[in-house]
Amino acid sequence: MTGDHKANTDARVDAAAMAEFTAEHGGELPPIAIVIAAYNEERGIGDVVSAIPAVIAGHETATVVVVDGAADDTAAVARKAGALVCDVPVNRGQGAALRLGYRIARAGGARYIVTTDADGQYDPADIERILGPVLRGEADFVTGSRVLGRQETYDRVRRLGVHVFARMISLLTGQRITDTSFGMRAMRAEVTGAVTLKQPQYQSSELLIGVISRGYKVVEVPATMRLRVAGTTKKGGNLVYGYRYLRVVLGTWLRERRGAAPSGPSVAPGPSASPGSASSSSSASPAEPARGSAKTK
Repeated sequence: MTGDHKANTDARVDAAAMAEFTAEHGGELPPIAIVIAAYNEERGIGDVVSAIPAVIAGHETATVVVVDGAADDTAAVARKAGALVCDVPVNRGQGAALRLGYRIARAGGARYIVTTDADGQYDPADIERILGPVLRGEADFVTGSRVLGRQETYDRVRRLGVHVFARMISLLTGQRITDTSFGMRAMRAEVTGAVTLKQPQYQSSELLIGVISRGYKVVEVPATMRLRVAGTTKKGGNLVYGYRYLRVVLGTWLRERRGAAPSGPSVAPGPSASPGSASSSSSASPAEPARGSAKTK
């Protein structure tokens, strides 16, 4: 499949999924959208969704679960737990699912986006701490760090990989980062529309490098990395994961250097803006649906 054909196919899949989501839930979201990509996670997604707070720092939240072509009951379990589900019929990868989730959040007027995984490895109790600097206007993008916090895995190869890639991205971008692949992150919604995101799977480094390259203020906070509650990883073994992750890191860095993207703001606006407001200068896509009303978690 050529690049143009794949892009056109992805665009059609996204448009159909967004239209179905809007028809089911309406188009308007509260200020904070918790976006989760899920593939065959029926055993863990319910507990994850149920543990997400309905209100954070006085702002209502909605949990948006993008089901990425799952062959099990992930969608039904997530709905039962209170999530707003976007059920995509084809499996394209976590990166593609998160991109779609970002678009849904921006189209619904969410001002802040938080990501977490469907497998229970990230503690929902960390969400407020990770989102805090963004809400206070101290950062545009915040990522948790198991290095600064705590991790339960005993996989020495994976631990080594975390340190190696952190060192590499720190050198490439000029900003010290201790954990480049931590999946619980918080950001201003418009940031996701300003960064080029193409990776169907290993998107964590692509987003991080893109955000830093555009001059957005990035900070890390200590967080917990738990053992997977259920299911199995979809990203392959350590060597496969490391090789593919390296390709994405180098490819994204080279692309950003060639593109010489304009810098974004160095400090985020505080939470004084009205809850229903959202930036549309760079975050909204022409294909995004009009806002209606959505049921929240």
